[in-house]
Amino acid sequence: MSDTGVIPTYDQMREKVAEVKDPEINMSIVELGLVYDLEFDKGTVIVTMTLTSPGCPLGPVIRGEVYAKLKEFTAVKDVDVNIVWSPPWDPRTMASEDVKMALGIW
Repeated sequence: MSDTGVIPTYDQMREKVAEVKDPEINMSIVELGLVYDLEFDKGTVIVTMTLTSPGCPLGPVIRGEVYAKLKEFTAVKDVDVNIVWSPPWDPRTMASEDVKMALGIW
């Protein structure tokens, strides 16, 4: 999906970031509940997210994919991906129902 320089809405940004999958479990980082916030500010998208664990070796890969996906919007000049550890990720409360079923979390 391309656009004409129109500022993307929160939902459009969320949809785009949902295309990024955690490489270890092959599920959307949005569905996993790893993305906490997306904000558009003067051409920059500020992403607040976490990883499945502080020692996640694929953090730089995920960060790069989030950056690349959001840069597909022509109005986005830069992307600032902030990895946070609070609140800690808990798939029992943060993941979608589909992800919980796939991971066997009841």
